[in-house]
Amino acid sequence: MITNSKQTIIFLLSLLFVYGMLAFTFANQAVFWYLYAFTLLVCIAIAIMAGKIEDQLPTWQFLLFGIGYGTITYGIIRFGYWLAPYINDSLVQSVQNFLTNYGPHNIWHYILLVFIVAIGEELFWRGYIQQQLKRFMRPAYAVIVTAILCAISIALSGFMLGVIAALITSLIWGFLYEWRKSMPLVIVTHVVFVLLLFLVLPLTS
Repeated sequence: MITNSKQTIIFLLSLLFVYGMLAFTFANQAVFWYLYAFTLLVCIAIAIMAGKIEDQLPTWQFLLFGIGYGTITYGIIRFGYWLAPYINDSLVQSVQNFLTNYGPHNIWHYILLVFIVAIGEELFWRGYIQQQLKRFMRPAYAVIVTAILCAISIALSGFMLGVIAALITSLIWGFLYEWRKSMPLVIVTHVVFVLLLFLVLPLTS
């Protein structure tokens, strides 16, 4: 049985590890995908060993609803991208620069994105960090704080529009997880979102 103090130490060390690795990862574009995948694999291990993953929906529901929620999330981000030029012309260019430096460019990147990155991010942020924060605060506050912590991880890349997108998607998926209590649902939602975002209907197309 892990004591509360040990849980807190693991929680803090996990965040330090993620932020440290991502700072290093974003600074090394040539090996970005390898380092990012490694970081998320460690996050998956942390979430499985130290977290509590919930799954309270039958398969057909999390698949069907996941496709729907993923499409809705994409629509919200797509709408924000449409608004971006009206706010600042440089915002669109920042998206293009980020995708050039860190976006998926081959089949292996997409495989990592779907089977490691999307799964790892949900298990770690929603399945582990958010649940740990609920030890100290109400679930709604835990969702908000988790979204902020997740957005900070993207801020390490210097991509400010990505920070806003990460904050919005984290809020949606965080509340979705608290509502439906299904990790497969938020994973499918995330996978559908990234496939639409990077492959089916990319923003810069």
